[in-house]
Amino acid sequence: MHERAFVLAPAAEIAADWHHPLRNKTIRELLAALPSQQCAVNGMRVFISARDAQLEIMRLRTERRSLGLVPTMGALHDGHLSLVRLAREQSDIVVASIFVNPTQFAPHEDLGQYPRNLDADLQALAAAQCDIVLAPSAAEMYPAGFSTYVEPPAVAAPLEGACRPGHFRGVATVVLKLFHLVPADRAYFGQKDYQQLLVIRHMVRDLAVPVEIVPCPIVREADGLAMSSRNRYLSPHQRQQARALSRALDAAERLVKSGERDARRIVGQMRDALAGAGMERIDYVVLADPESLVEKSSLDGPAVALIAAHVGNTRLIDNRLLNT
Repeated sequence: MHERAFVLAPAAEIAADWHHPLRNKTIRELLAALPSQQCAVNGMRVFISARDAQLEIMRLRTERRSLGLVPTMGALHDGHLSLVRLAREQSDIVVASIFVNPTQFAPHEDLGQYPRNLDADLQALAAAQCDIVLAPSAAEMYPAGFSTYVEPPAVAAPLEGACRPGHFRGVATVVLKLFHLVPADRAYFGQKDYQQLLVIRHMVRDLAVPVEIVPCPIVREADGLAMSSRNRYLSPHQRQQARALSRALDAAERLVKSGERDARRIVGQMRDALAGAGMERIDYVVLADPESLVEKSSLDGPAVALIAAHVGNTRLIDNRLLNT
């Protein structure tokens, strides 16, 4: 019963946040209203029913038109929209999903507070020339009795996998389900969530899912901070502190370019940059193999530098590919 409540709660939260006829409805009323619910925003079609969206997309597939999918959790910023714009360049039809996935949040994490603004997201997607948006309820994605999950690949185990047990099981499960609902030619994922990108690539390879995974570069603010939906949690002072993540990555890149190959020295410099900004909670700072995420002690080839640290109550991640 506890698990069922956990799954249903996000649907109520989303409904309460939407400026929509479903606002403030009970779960029963919400579910009754969802199956045929769809609308249009500046010509962009918005589906709340996953089944209705699936049927429409299957129809479009019969027309032999290429399809690009951009999965999101909403609270969109220019990083997300850069994925939509690339999909627009490469696809005949662009589909974006907006779904705050409850199964990738631990009970102590920020599911209830995760930013939601469907109206602003839809306007932004329409401006980026998205064609279709799927915004399903948690109750439809995880119906009563749901018990089937995807066991994520080995690359999910370290780093985020160790810090957030169960996180990648939720990610892999919802992404695979989205791939079934939206059988796209290509799916677009940002490199800011570097480990997530690897998890999805390995899952697609291992399970022979017929979709091309397109990695997209990190989009940064003018001061170097990687764009993130969670940046809006930061106070002005914390926003200045958060810049230390990109400065630490800059330091790693400079050291590698100068010929430094001792990973411990590079990591030490990165940690010094974070500590100098007053960051006391650091989950990890590592240099790892860019494909397996096995931690490196010396750089004898390409590597990825990855950071997870807390600024106040906000947990931020960032990364940088390093070429020796």
